[in-house]
Amino acid sequence: MKRYFFIAFAFYLFIRSGLSQDPQFSQFYANPLYLAPSFAGATEENRLALNHRNQWPALPGVFHTYTFSYDHYFANFNSGIGFLAFHDRAGSGRLNTTNLGLQYSYDFQVTELLHIRPGLQFNYTRIGIRFEDLTFNDQLSPGGVTTPTIEQPPEGPFGDIDAGFSTLGYVERAWLGFSLDHLLRPEQSLYGDKTRIPMKISVFGGYQLIRRGRLLKPIDESLSFAFMYLHQDHFNQLSMGLYWYKNPLVFGFWYRGIPFLHDQIGDAMILLVGFKNEQVHIGYSYDVTVSNLVSDTGGAHEISLVYEFRLNKKRKQKIHAIPCPEF
Repeated sequence: MKRYFFIAFAFYLFIRSGLSQDPQFSQFYANPLYLAPSFAGATEENRLALNHRNQWPALPGVFHTYTFSYDHYFANFNSGIGFLAFHDRAGSGRLNTTNLGLQYSYDFQVTELLHIRPGLQFNYTRIGIRFEDLTFNDQLSPGGVTTPTIEQPPEGPFGDIDAGFSTLGYVERAWLGFSLDHLLRPEQSLYGDKTRIPMKISVFGGYQLIRRGRLLKPIDESLSFAFMYLHQDHFNQLSMGLYWYKNPLVFGFWYRGIPFLHDQIGDAMILLVGFKNEQVHIGYSYDVTVSNLVSDTGGAHEISLVYEFRLNKKRKQKIHAIPCPEF
């Protein structure tokens, strides 16, 4: 009962004060349009992606996050467009956030090796909650009977518009990019208060340490180091790890946290296994919690599915591939 009450109270504070962070995916390269609009069209022609994250399954009122994206590359214009749908459902009160967005990117070839891809995103965001599923302190009685609460329900779901910007630079074996999300600081309060989503800054990059290939398969084996740093409001997060690809399997190990700035060793260790060929990428990862919540959360499960396909099979031109991993 204490755990249920704690979760309901936490969500009550959320909808009153508007304190929040964007959901974070462990397989962020398998969710490229969520990471940065610069990845829109960074494929041979067409790409579909589905992602699901099950956060802290040991807690009642588990956290679920889903994304669906489609992007297309226009070879004649060195451009890409993308569509991203995002839905997050949190806790027993089902606090839910839905985003629908359009993205555009352009690939500038600065030198023979260096490419720069700026990207833009515009989206509509909507937030709501199932108030009837929450239980407040004034509803509890010694006899176990639930009585009506005096708390007033929110006026209803609220929507607002938002925008983002990113830039990605890459050469044959290295890449570096940043993304700015929530440039318009959309409203997130359910009670009409002036509370806005804080801007999020993402910096990501990496390097292919080992790269081996054959005549028919340019990359048959690789070892890549990658990192991502996030800053939003008063929160900071650093993820870094290694990907080893040996056709057709991928294995990854990640560390997430900034131990020198906090009194705990980090947030999570992330284990990844994946399969990929020229068209299909399937990945599964598990977050092993190492923070002070280690005995309560049950970690996090994440599944990704990416399908790349071409409709114009006669086109011979290939894009200059970004060397970052697919998971």
